Amino acid sequence: MRDNVKGGALTEVTFYILLSLYTPKHGYAVMQFIEEKTGGRLSLGAGTLYGALSSLQEKGWIEPCRDSEGRKKEYLITAQGKKIAEKELVRLNELVNTATGIVGGTV
Repeated sequence: MRDNVKGGALTEVTFYILLSLYTPKHGYAVMQFIEEKTGGRLSLGAGTLYGALSSLQEKGWIEPCRDSEGRKKEYLITAQGKKIAEKELVRLNELVNTATGIVGGTV
């Protein structure tokens, strides 16, 4: 994943994965969440998603749910992951405010 933690910018996919995991979800539910929230604009393949979940787990931003058993492993965002998502939300709001000030109004 190409998340720029130093600069604060997350990839869009990473941000959506983190948002999806504010409630426990298994991989397929994460894919459905992202597709639904983006109106189909983003659609993840299983390989991409599970690679991202593994990377986010290594960073400590998400973790498997303790009561998750069987084939459908569920994940949940961690406190650290929430801080990262909230920081990204602030960054995106600053971006929108700056763009709105330049372009004017809403598009």
